[in-house]
Amino acid sequence: MHVLDDKQWFTEVADIAGSAFSLRYRRKLHQERSGFQTIAVYETEHFGNLMVIDGFTMLSSRENFLYHEMLAHPVLLTHPAPRRVAIIGGGDCGTLREVLKHDGVQEATQIDIDERVTRVAEDFFPELTACSRDPRAKLLFDDGIKWIGAASAGSLDVIIIDSTDPVGPAEGLFTLDFYRDCRRALANDGMLVQQSESPLYHLDIIAAMHQDLDRAGFGAVQPLFFPQTIYPSGWWSATMASVRAPMPDFRRAEADALPDNEYYNADIHAAALAQPEFVRRRLAGLASSN
Repeated sequence: MHVLDDKQWFTEVADIAGSAFSLRYRRKLHQERSGFQTIAVYETEHFGNLMVIDGFTMLSSRENFLYHEMLAHPVLLTHPAPRRVAIIGGGDCGTLREVLKHDGVQEATQIDIDERVTRVAEDFFPELTACSRDPRAKLLFDDGIKWIGAASAGSLDVIIIDSTDPVGPAEGLFTLDFYRDCRRALANDGMLVQQSESPLYHLDIIAAMHQDLDRAGFGAVQPLFFPQTIYPSGWWSATMASVRAPMPDFRRAEADALPDNEYYNADIHAAALAQPEFVRRRLAGLASSN
């Protein structure tokens, strides 16, 4: 739920946690109803442009690097040699931009069900969408669940699931059947990463993902933690899964050599792997019950 008040504050309310996040905006730049969702863009006072989908904050000009860098670089620098990458969702192209910083990536296919997210991003976040002109990039506007289901076995090295919350069009991206299709589409050393909500507010979702990824045949599952200012609680996570066990070590020297990062480096990567005790206990409990 979101609220716009007469002092021009945009507020996203997280009813489940009894909390809210607000940004003061100057004006609404755009709003439309696509075939799937309502997309709006606001010009804020201090966070640049803000994209909102169905009343939920998606990204701002000021802080989107946190999410996009942490969704792309840890998995790509943990996989031994990522060449073929699929991004499910990610219509704003921010994750695609980060993926294409890796010279070893030969093809990066982005599959988002709603073309209007990309077209709106082209107008209001051109610094993200410019990467679509890279010859290695391919943009498809299709159902990512069906696309993964039809992908050839072993045809992908890395799958990045850059989804909205597990409601509406994204709900099917958080299911055991989808993870099984991802496992089949990945090569024998393949890896997956998915945004997995706030550890403070959504630990049940993270725990269910770990359980389903294990059941889908992934050999190792690892959560990552990072700040995300405009999302509920300000603290976010991604979950990595490797077909092979144990999870490979990340390539530290390459992590520090990536160009033009704002947040990610080797030390950040190492720190993001550390698990808070309440998360560790919950995930350890899952392991002991299996």
